[in-house]
Amino acid sequence: METSVELAGLASAAAARLIDLLATDGWGAVKSSVLSLWRSAHPERVEEDLIDARAELLQARQAGGGEELQGLLAAEWQARIIRLVATRPDAVDELRALFGGEPHPAGRPEQQVTGSMTLEAHVSGGDAFLAGRDMNVTRDGQA
Repeated sequence: METSVELAGLASAAAARLIDLLATDGWGAVKSSVLSLWRSAHPERVEEDLIDARAELLQARQAGGGEELQGLLAAEWQARIIRLVATRPDAVDELRALFGGEPHPAGRPEQQVTGSMTLEAHVSGGDAFLAGRDMNVTRDGQA
């Protein structure tokens, strides 16, 4: 039985990979497999949503951007994948087969999932703290 942390890790990795694939020529090769995941949960609507997401992402990339949109789409599809797995636990094996890899708890470097993230802050007269993961802030020796 998968823990919720393991499922969240799998959903996060699968969503990120899905969005990466959307904007590549490789999308055509995996599209039908991705849609088969949703075969029992409105596959026609999912297909339309993926077509729209792909069009938006390609348009954003042509305009010289797309990183923020890519992150938003990955978060949206992560939530969808989590809901899918909640209603279809058998989809876990399909997700692993399609997007590869096992989710691992963070800790040892060989088990960590890596990727890119862009964080930006504009601060006037204060402090800003940004982190893609854990962060410790200390001031004058106080955490």
